[in-house]
Amino acid sequence: MTGSYVNFVGIGVDAITYDELFTKVDKWIANKNGRSHHIACVNAYNVALSVSNKELYRIYNNADITGADGIPFVKWINKIEKMDCDRIAAPDTILMLAEHAKVKNYTFYLYGGAPDVCVKMKEFLEEKFPHINIIGHMSPPFRKLTPEEDEQIINEINALQPDIICVGLGTPKQDYWIDENIEKIRGSVLIASGATFDFFGGRVKMAPDFIRKSGFEWMYRLFGKDFKRLWKRYIIMYSVFVGTFMLQKSGIVKYAVVKDLRN
Repeated sequence: MTGSYVNFVGIGVDAITYDELFTKVDKWIANKNGRSHHIACVNAYNVALSVSNKELYRIYNNADITGADGIPFVKWINKIEKMDCDRIAAPDTILMLAEHAKVKNYTFYLYGGAPDVCVKMKEFLEEKFPHINIIGHMSPPFRKLTPEEDEQIINEINALQPDIICVGLGTPKQDYWIDENIEKIRGSVLIASGATFDFFGGRVKMAPDFIRKSGFEWMYRLFGKDFKRLWKRYIIMYSVFVGTFMLQKSGIVKYAVVKDLRN
C-alpha cells in the first residue's frame, strides 16, 4: 500500500468514498475550459488484462480515479488495509451522479452501446431521474472510426460541453477511446461504463442487490445470456488475477505501481 491506493498486481486502486468522489467531480467540472478527467472502474478482469498489456497498465494507473469495481477489492481495502472505500462500479457511479445532479445540475452525454440500447438507457435514466439533463447520445459504428468521424464526434461533444460522459464500448475498447480522446475533450468527466449500457438499456438483467453485495455477481453474469462472450473473462482471466495476486502477496513476484504516466 502506498498513499491512498492499494497495489493490486501493479494497478493502484484508489481507496475512495462517494463523498470524496463528489468533491473531486464538483471541482473538476467547475472549469469547462480545463482538461477532462477519467474515472476508471477497475475489477479483476481489468487488472488481469493489464499484466501483459502495458497500454492498459498505463491507462488504469493514469486515471484520475482508479475505482474499486468489485466487492473483493472493496473488502480487501476495508478489512485488510483498514481504509475507507466504496464500490466504484460504473452502474452505481452513474446512478449516484445522476442523483447528485439534482443539486449540482450535471449534464450527461451517452456514448456507446447498440443504437436501441443507447436510446433505452437514455429513457431509463430520464424516467428514474426526471431532473436529469442528457444533452446528447450516440451509438457509434462497431467498426473502427475514421479520423474524420472521430473528429466530428469530438467536435459535437465539445460543442455540447457535457459534464459527465458515459463511455460504453466494452473493455478494453472504451479504455483506449478515453485515452485517445481525453486531451481533445474539455472540461468533462469520462467514465468507462462497460455493461452499464446493457443493464440500463434492458439488454441484460442486472444481478439483484444481495448478489452484487455478496461478491458473486460475476457468477450471475457468467450463467446469463452472455455465457459465450464472458466465460473467458470470468474463468480464465479471473484465474490469472488470483494467481498473480497470490504471487504478489507471497513476495515471489513484485508488481510496481507507477502513477501519472501521461504522455
